[in-house]
Amino acid sequence: MIYKFLVGSEDAENFKLEIVIDSEDTFLRLRNTILDAAKYNKDESDSFYICDDEWQVEKEVAYDDTKETDSDVDLWYMDETHLDELLEDEGQRLKFVFDYETGRNFFMVLKETIPNKHLCDPLCQRKEGKAPAEKLERELEPKPVKTPIVPNPEVDEFDEGQFYGDEEYNDDELSDLEGFEDADEELK
Repeated sequence: MIYKFLVGSEDAENFKLEIVIDSEDTFLRLRNTILDAAKYNKDESDSFYICDDEWQVEKEVAYDDTKETDSDVDLWYMDETHLDELLEDEGQRLKFVFDYETGRNFFMVLKETIPNKHLCDPLCQRKEGKAPAEKLERELEPKPVKTPIVPNPEVDEFDEGQFYGDEEYNDDELSDLEGFEDADEELK
C-alpha cells in the first residue's frame, strides 16, 4: 500500500510538501525524505508524534534514544518502526519535531492510502514555497559594557610603598578592622 502525506508548517505558511511512501517503509525513510525536501541537516535528533484529531500526542517515534522522554508516551524508534505498524487510517495526524530547542515542527496528515500498489523509494511528489529556517538564531544576552579606567588628575598617583606587605607596614593602619573580629565570633 502507498501512503500519501501532506506536510506543512506554521512558521512558513506557503511551504507544503506532498510525500508518497510505501506503507511498509520505516519512519526513518520518511524522515530523511522530509529533511531532504526541506534541505535540512540529518545530523540532529528529531521525532514524529502520532496525534489524535485534536493534535494531542499519543505515541512518539524517535530518531534515537538520546532525548529524555515523557514516561506517559509510548516510545518507538524510526529505524525499527514501519509506518503501517502505527498508521492505517486516512486523516491520521502527525507532528514532526525537527528542532527540539524551540519545539518547531511540521504538521502532517495521512491524506490518502492507495491499496494494491507499492513503492521502492519514498518520493517528494510536490513542493511549494520555501521551508522555514532549520534553526532559529537565539538571542544572545548582551555583553556587559566595560567602563574604561581613566586616570583622575585630582587623585594622587598610587604610591607603591603604601600597601600591605610593604617594609613600612604598620599594624595601626588596620585598627579600624578590630570590630570585625567580634562580629565574626557572633556569627559562629
